[in-house]
Amino acid sequence: MRNVKNTFLATFLVLLALACKEKPSEDEKGVAEIADHQENFYGLEKEKFDTIIDGKEVKLYWIKNDDIAVAFTNYGGRIVGLWVPDKTGKMTDVVVGMNSVSGFANATEPYFGATIGRVGNRIAKGKFTLNGTEYSIPKNNNGNTLHGGNKGFQYVVWEAKQPDDKTLVFTYDSPDMEEGFPGNLEVKVTYSVTDDQSILMEYEATTDKATPVNLTNHAFFNLNGEGSGAILDHKVQIFANQFTPVDAGLIPSGESKDVKGTPFDFTQAHTIGERIETENDQLKNGGGYDHNFVLIQDKNADQQTTKNKGMNHAATFTGDQSGIVMDVYTQEPGVQFYSGNFMQSKNTFKSGVKDDYRTAFALETQHFPDAPNQENFPSIILEPGDTYHTISEYHFSTTNN
Repeated sequence: MRNVKNTFLATFLVLLALACKEKPSEDEKGVAEIADHQENFYGLEKEKFDTIIDGKEVKLYWIKNDDIAVAFTNYGGRIVGLWVPDKTGKMTDVVVGMNSVSGFANATEPYFGATIGRVGNRIAKGKFTLNGTEYSIPKNNNGNTLHGGNKGFQYVVWEAKQPDDKTLVFTYDSPDMEEGFPGNLEVKVTYSVTDDQSILMEYEATTDKATPVNLTNHAFFNLNGEGSGAILDHKVQIFANQFTPVDAGLIPSGESKDVKGTPFDFTQAHTIGERIETENDQLKNGGGYDHNFVLIQDKNADQQTTKNKGMNHAATFTGDQSGIVMDVYTQEPGVQFYSGNFMQSKNTFKSGVKDDYRTAFALETQHFPDAPNQENFPSIILEPGDTYHTISEYHFSTTNN
């Protein structure tokens, strides 16, 4: 009899504990339901993103609105895919990427979709001098430093918090002298989708020592959809009257050159491929377009108008098949336009196709390359007590033209 009573009591206590267990909030349930729906609808499997790297949990995350859905992983703070409707209403994945964390970790291209830091773009010869001290940082790109060194932010696991189904917040504490950069840098990047079919990227950072900071995102786009072929017929307009010429190592000379009369003049719309094979030393150095454009500064950008939203209109790209239009806005003075010149068919995207030559492009909002060594370029030095803060936006729409 005692055993029966004990069994009954134990069962009762278990049921009571389950009944009293804290239930997830409505927001938490909503986010979970959205994640499950998006995973099923867009074909990504969360199990392929659930892992442990450097002792930290890695997962797949989603943010969405009515006409935009974005998948992320906190490994590298990466955009895995971005779905918007084309001119027929079909949801189209315009950001190329992998279908697993291992796919990103083992890719020969390290930067697919990643949040880039501590310093995006190149630093000449892996050296810079700050307050009388010369710093040496890893040379990982033809004798220069690219995108933060050997283990830039694309290879770290970010802490991730999702306050609602439209917002994802990544944070990372970069320790003093990580990859040779001085100062403990606390970084926060907030990705959010808006009601007007945009994704906003808000970057913030503080430091306890002076240090260079130049954060960006390195999404690779194909506005006709991942796996749809070359991007050479995409139309491009870049709102820049100048660009910064580079040497064969893609290090800028320090000057700004007028785009007028060159293949770099995108002040009126041209296709990417229209002039890319022109005999031109700068195109030769980049293997195509891989250059920083000096954006026209909008005098009204601080008035928070509907059109520019407090930012400069950097560029407009249009998919020739899909009719998808991407307008890029930013508070940054420059943007790096990269035409996929180093894609070599060595990696397989989530759609099953290879990363063939020039099948995606990147548009990285930024301060200028090699800024710590170029006194004529806007400074990227963050001082203790100051806050690095900048916002960029990708806005999507469609056209039938």
